[in-house]
Amino acid sequence: MTAENQSHASCAVPGERKSHHSDKTKNNLISRLNRIEGQIRGVKGLIEKDTYCDDVLNQISSIQSALNGVGKLLLEHHMKSCVIERIQEGDDEVISELLVTMHKLMK
Repeated sequence: MTAENQSHASCAVPGERKSHHSDKTKNNLISRLNRIEGQIRGVKGLIEKDTYCDDVLNQISSIQSALNGVGKLLLEHHMKSCVIERIQEGDDEVISELLVTMHKLMK
């Protein structure tokens, strides 16, 4: 098996599956998560300062929206890479896995 095939096969082997995002995608996700991490620390600070509840709740809403954006981006890349590859390899179980994940994301 070539190194390229091993990379793709790792997506289909339970317990050994790994994503294979481009550096651009990975950096985008990490950058977004770093901003979200900062927002969370900011909310913690607001609570420590006894900031008005409505202001804190608005910040929490903003964080939830940002997390949803990360989830949508990750889901899109997952569908365009791992899901397609596993279907092409004849692994239709990936559809059930994807549906479970989407239901969790839409709670």
